[in-house]
Amino acid sequence: MDGVFYALGATAFPCLCTALGAGAVFIMGGGESPRRRRCMDGFAGGVMMAASLFSLLLPALETAGTSGWLVAGLGVGGGALLVLGVDRFTREYLVWEPGHRGRVVLAIAIHNLPEGMVVGLSAVLAAKTGGELAGTAALALGIGLQNIPEGAAVSLPVRQSGVGREKSFFWGVASGLVEPVGGVLAALLAGAVAGWMPLLLCGAAGTMIWVTARELIPSASSRADGTLAFLTGFVVMMMLDLALG
Repeated sequence: MDGVFYALGATAFPCLCTALGAGAVFIMGGGESPRRRRCMDGFAGGVMMAASLFSLLLPALETAGTSGWLVAGLGVGGGALLVLGVDRFTREYLVWEPGHRGRVVLAIAIHNLPEGMVVGLSAVLAAKTGGELAGTAALALGIGLQNIPEGAAVSLPVRQSGVGREKSFFWGVASGLVEPVGGVLAALLAGAVAGWMPLLLCGAAGTMIWVTARELIPSASSRADGTLAFLTGFVVMMMLDLALG
C-alpha cells in the first residue's frame, strides 16, 4: 500500500494546479457575447491541441520504439472512436445532453488519466528502487504547470454556456481529479500498466484531437479573434511543454 500513498502524494500537485486554473471562472466575466464564446472556445482548442501533441503523442512515440507508428495510429483512432461512442450513448440512452461543453470536460478528463498514471508510476518506481524522488517531483511540477491552462480550458467554456460559476469551477476541478485516480491505478497495477502507457497516451491524444477538430475549431474560426485565441492557447501550452519537458 505504500505505493498508493506515494502515487497520491505525487499527483496531488497536478490536481491542485487544475483547480487553480479552473478558478479563472471567478475572475472572468460570463456574458453570452459571441465574441467571448469564440475566444474561450479558441483558447480551449489551442490548449487541447498542443497538449495532445506535446504532452501525449511525442512522449508516447519516444517510448514506443520502432512500432510507434502503429501505436499512434491505433491509439489516436481508438481515442476518437471512444469519444464518438460515448457521445452517441449519452444522446440515445441518457437524459443529460452534454453538448460540446460536456465533450470538452470528457476529453480533458480522459487526457489527465494517463498523465496521472505516468506520475504515479514514476513515484512508485523511485520508492521501490530507492531512487531519487527529484525526477518524480520535476515531472509532477511540469504536468501541474501545464494543467493550469487546462483547468481554465474546462471551466471557462462551461461558464460561457450559461452554467453558474460554482458549477463551472466544479467541472474544471473534476477533470483534474482523474489524475490521482490514474496514479492509484498505476500503483496497483505497476507491472501490467507500464507496457501499455504509449497506447494510453495516444488514446488520450485522440480524444482531444477529435473534440478540438469537431467542436472547438469550427466555433472559434468564424472570426479572426477566435483564431487568434486558438493560437494563443496553443503557444502557451506548447511553451510550457517544451520548457518543462
